[in-house]
Order: sequence, then C-alpha cells, then structure tokens
Amino acid sequence: MGFEVLETESFSRQFESLEEEEKAWIRKMIAQLEANSEVGKPLGFKWFREKKYEGKRLYYLVYRNAGKVLLVAFGDKKEQREIIRHVLANRERYAKIVGVQP
Repeated sequence: MGFEVLETESFSRQFESLEEEEKAWIRKMIAQLEANSEVGKPLGFKWFREKKYEGKRLYYLVYRNAGKVLLVAFGDKKEQREIIRHVLANRERYAKIVGVQP
C-alpha cells in the first residue's frame, strides 16, 4: 500500500529555506515514506516518528488508516523537545489537515 505524503504550511515554508543537500535528503525520505511509513524512530507513539539526517531530524505523523503521512518539522536536537511538545499540543489540528478524525 502506498502512502500519500503531505506537508503542513509551516513545514513547506521551512523546506524552502533549507540547504540544497537537506532538500534532496527530504525528497528522498518522501519517496521512502510513500513506500513504507514505518521507517524512522517512533517518538513515544507509533504514529509520531523522526528520521535523522546528520545533526537534524525530520518529524512526521503517520495516519495508517488514511494511508497518509504528514511532514511537520525539520530541526536539530536542541529543538526536539519544543517540536515534540508543539506536535502533541496540535495533534487535532494536524488530523484535520489530513482529513481524519482526531
């Protein structure tokens, strides 16, 4: 089963400001996520995951029943706690973006 990979508006803006190497890596990860949403490390929940690239991490949410993955952030280790807290606080909003019930 293939997955549709979506982005939040804030992730799209962030993506545009990244280095070309980082953009290329994220594009590669999108292709990988389209084929297999189980890649990466779970962050306390099976549906919230990260994938590391050098000193940074790509954060995404997996909606298996809907066949969708939502890219939410890309940041370094020192931002990790803040990003995780933000994602958990906005979980319902992200579900609406994807079009599923929270």
